[in-house]
Amino acid sequence: MNILQDLETRGLIQATTDREALQAHLANNQVTLYCGFDPTADSLHIGHLVPLMMLKRFQEAGHKPIALVGGGTGMIGDPSGRSTERSLNTSEVVAGYSEALRRQISKIVDAENNNEGTSVVVRNNNEWLGSMSFIDFLRDTGKHFSINYMLAKESVSARIENGISFTEFSYMLLQSLDFLKLYEQEHCTLQIGGSDQWGNITAGMELIRRSRENQEEEIKVYGLTVPLITKADGTKFGKSAGGAIWLDSEKTTPYEFYQFWINTDDRDVIKFLNYFTFLSPEELAELEKEVESHPENRAAQKRLAEEMTKLVHSEEALVQAEKISDALFSGDLKRLSASDIKQGFKDVPTFNTNKEEVTLVDLLVNANISSSKRQAREDIQNGAVYINGERQQEVSYVVTAADRMEDTFTIIRRGKKKYFLIDFS
Repeated sequence: MNILQDLETRGLIQATTDREALQAHLANNQVTLYCGFDPTADSLHIGHLVPLMMLKRFQEAGHKPIALVGGGTGMIGDPSGRSTERSLNTSEVVAGYSEALRRQISKIVDAENNNEGTSVVVRNNNEWLGSMSFIDFLRDTGKHFSINYMLAKESVSARIENGISFTEFSYMLLQSLDFLKLYEQEHCTLQIGGSDQWGNITAGMELIRRSRENQEEEIKVYGLTVPLITKADGTKFGKSAGGAIWLDSEKTTPYEFYQFWINTDDRDVIKFLNYFTFLSPEELAELEKEVESHPENRAAQKRLAEEMTKLVHSEEALVQAEKISDALFSGDLKRLSASDIKQGFKDVPTFNTNKEEVTLVDLLVNANISSSKRQAREDIQNGAVYINGERQQEVSYVVTAADRMEDTFTIIRRGKKKYFLIDFS
């Protein structure tokens, strides 16, 4: 099975330019391709994983991928897929974001793995855009595009009614110039991106052809887009109740990341396994059968969570995430370390105290776990209060150092699911 057939089978192709010619080009050459990532934050999120995995898939097929960080285009902002103007960041902020993305991409796609010249190269388009004068840009790039051509592109036409600035209107030309520069410097002949990038990709192909039409070389460049990822319930992929799911462990912990994939809907899990993992068709078929016959086991979700947590974080982070999940499910909280607790209880209400000893009743009231001492006593007597996973029904109980895990944390549970963290540090 060739690379395009594999992508088609996995549902990863939205559109291509000249499919037959592209297939022959990939079959007969070691192709250099690229995908762009604009630094709009100091981390990528899981929506970026599909194009990152696409680069890895082409790498595995023997081709040469480039991940292009948009240190230049990030100063402008891509209007594609948006109904409003982006806020502009300072050059210092964009430079910081760009460096953070470079490190993150390098780790995920294993840029250090030089496998027969196919290691993923990470570049920054500020190399050429940052030093280019406005006059040179207009003369060398702008002259190849008519206003009518640009207005016909979806990324522009969708914004005409509400208005689009000249800044964002020009973004298409900057991305087109990226393709041209990589074609000239790296002989890059394929650009990939999300479905909203189709207009920008084809504009880049047009710029390459027009700027080199007087030269003797035969120009063969191509574009490929992946579909917009949607969930079965109609909500946007990559969002949770707390916001975006980031690839940076400081913004989304490995445990939270793991839990996002574990909670994948049965209707989506096989599709996501196809999109995001390198599992064989045989294993995917087995997992699909498991979803149909024993959905309660969530075998496919666990496999998805394992693969993605290992890829983005590490094997050690996966082990820790599984440990936290098992402890919360079983109620056996005492085997958690302080590091585990910080991850697993990151978003639960936390009460800080430096008291060596405190009665359980006072602690429940002071930490706003129970509304009053009378309610606290009732909660305890009714068996609704747990300390580190163990029910405590003694009203006179005193919480001491013996109840602290690693001399730092005590976990209080009230009822079935309401957790509270007591921090004695």
